[in-house]
Formats: sequence, C-alpha cells, structure tokens
Amino acid sequence: MPDWLRRLLAHPSGSVGCLLLAVALVLAVAGPSLAPFDPETFHPRRRFEGPGLEFWLGTDQFGRDLLSRLLHGARSTILFGVIATAIGTSLGAAVGLASGYAGGLIDEAVMRIMDALLAIPSLLFSLLIVTVLGGSTVNAVAAVAVTIAPGMARIARSVTLSVKSRDFVAAAVARGESHAFTMFREVLPNVAAAVVVEASIRVAFATMVGATLSYLGLGAQPPASDWGLLIAEARPHMLRNAWLVIGPGLGIATITIGFNLFGDALRDALNPRVGR
Repeated sequence: MPDWLRRLLAHPSGSVGCLLLAVALVLAVAGPSLAPFDPETFHPRRRFEGPGLEFWLGTDQFGRDLLSRLLHGARSTILFGVIATAIGTSLGAAVGLASGYAGGLIDEAVMRIMDALLAIPSLLFSLLIVTVLGGSTVNAVAAVAVTIAPGMARIARSVTLSVKSRDFVAAAVARGESHAFTMFREVLPNVAAAVVVEASIRVAFATMVGATLSYLGLGAQPPASDWGLLIAEARPHMLRNAWLVIGPGLGIATITIGFNLFGDALRDALNPRVGR
C-alpha cells in the first residue's frame, strides 16, 4: 500500500471521508437497482404517508415512494458534482498551467481576468450563466464548471510558478526540449497533486450549487429525482410532513461532508512534510 494511502486511511477525517464516499459510490452505481418501487409510480390513496414498513421514508404529495426517489436521484446528484468539478478543474488547470509557464504580460492579463471572475460570488455567477443559457441539467453543469475554473486556474498557476523555477525544469530547457514537452512532462506532474486535492474539495461545492440550482428550478426539471428538486417540490408541505425534506437534505449534507473530509485528509496525506 502506498505511503500516502496509508496516511489517508489512518487520518480520522480520511477514514470517515472514505467511508462516506464509499456509500456515495454505491448509491451512484447501484441506487436505482436498490429502489423498492418505481420512483414515478403514483399511490393516490397513500399520499403524505409517514415512514413505515412498506414505505420506509414515507410518500410524497403524489403518493410516490420517497426512498425510491432518493435512490434514483443519488446518481444524478452525485454525478453532477463530479462531472462539473472535472470539467471546471480541467479547464482551470489548463489555463493556470499555460499562464504560469508563459509568464510576463500574458500571465498578467489572464490572471486579471480570473481575478475579475473570482470577484463575482459563485452562486450568483452560476445563476447568471444558467439564466442566460436556460434551465437544464446540462446548462447547470456548464455554469458550475465555469464557476470553478477561475479558482483552479489561480491554484495551478501558483504551483506552476514554484515548479518552473526548479533545476529539473531548467535542465529540460537546457537540453533544448520544447515548451510543450517541458510543460506536460516536467511541470504538469508536479502540479497535478495540488490540483487533485483542490478538486476533491470542490466536488462538495459543485454538489451544493447543483442542488441549489435544481431547487430554484434552473437545474434538473420534473419529473427528475434530483435531491435539490425533491426539496423544492416538498417545500410547500414540509411543515406538516417534515420527512419529505429530511431525506434529501441529509443526503446532500452527507455527500458534502464526505468530500470535504476526504479532501482535507488527502491534502495532508500528499504533503511530504506531514509524511516525514
């Protein structure tokens, strides 16, 4: 077992985070198969039924099994955060790597643009993009990815500036290697660890923003089972039927906490100073 993985699992936050992420992985992969009912099947005579032996988490305003809807919605909710983070991280890391390696006026111009984007509150920026593009899951993913990219660009650029000044990069330049070779073979592998750690934490942010957009009607659309949409549909009834929001709310909180704990522990596990 690699040392960093041993340190990750030995870390209290890492072990709890890995456990929560394992549960999230099972829900994302096998959630629909575990659902006891069709999430869209109506049971008109069982509307607003509380948790019981047949409907473990109760039913909603249409008599649909809430547990089945949660299990079906887990895949879309979790994948939303992972895909949006992957796209935003790739875009931001590419911009930050190129900007930091180029330096000079190019670096200055690109970073001022990133600073201007970072000055806009993340949720407001996402809402602005989705409002322009239109409400849908694809547009919401694009909006969250664009929101994540500037922060990732700043991180990738700062690490690139540090790596670029090291001897092995100077040796590659002295050998006559091309800029592309130096960036992708010498600089990028040393930047990747910081980018991956930050990305693991940003998944929690992406999941939260995605659920918020669905709650506001700008993300997933009915009859989808996205957890944010479930909370939005239950909002008029939650004072008398609290179980309608407890399930999806706890699901979102669990995924967010899991990725945050995992990201914090991964940062420590990959830190060579902590290892020594």
